[in-house]
Amino acid sequence: MKAQSLQDRMLCALMPELHGEGAQDRASEKWQQRKSALMRERLVSAAIDRLVENGYPGLTTAAVAAACEVSRGAMHHHFQTRMELVAAVVDHVVYHRMRTFLADYFDAVERRCDEPMIELACEAHWRSVQTRDYAAWLELALAARTDGELAAIFEPAARRYDAVWTSEMIEAFPQWREDWENLKLAHDFTSAIHAGMLLHQPIFASEPRMDRLRRFAARTMQELAESSRPRHAG
Repeated sequence: MKAQSLQDRMLCALMPELHGEGAQDRASEKWQQRKSALMRERLVSAAIDRLVENGYPGLTTAAVAAACEVSRGAMHHHFQTRMELVAAVVDHVVYHRMRTFLADYFDAVERRCDEPMIELACEAHWRSVQTRDYAAWLELALAARTDGELAAIFEPAARRYDAVWTSEMIEAFPQWREDWENLKLAHDFTSAIHAGMLLHQPIFASEPRMDRLRRFAARTMQELAESSRPRHAG
């Protein structure tokens, strides 16, 4: 399957209302609809900024309205409650987290096709966790551990992300088709270690230390892939 087709299928499966047939044709929208959509996007973007800069407690409709210099009434026209705003932020970061990773990974594969694919995937995943969207994702994940209202929104979205990626990644890594369990293990290991590295970054306080750990994780996953191949030969 071609890279673009795979990306489109995964993103549509994750958030059909934001991608593919579920998304509105922007060119045909009336101006007022487009204006409303742009304002909503602006509010969600400002909400992500508040989340990244001030943590989950700082994500409020009042703070977002002030950041965008809009009235409370205009804010409530788009998001009547804080949790409606939170739900929009969750959908945004879940969708864009996957879109960023897929675009980066397939671009790397196309440009550096002679390099091990597993290492390319690990590198692309590490770049994806340096983004603003992932920083927001991590803040939500941590806050959801103790906030039941947030957990009711965030956890289903996170599970949907995981389910879509797990069901589709065999298409992205056909060389592991016969070693499905190791493929899932590589994905889970990389996701867990990269999240842990971000949380430990202030403690490690050393770029060489982080790079050494990142390279070790990528090499470990590549060795896992290579060690599984002899079992399928012959």
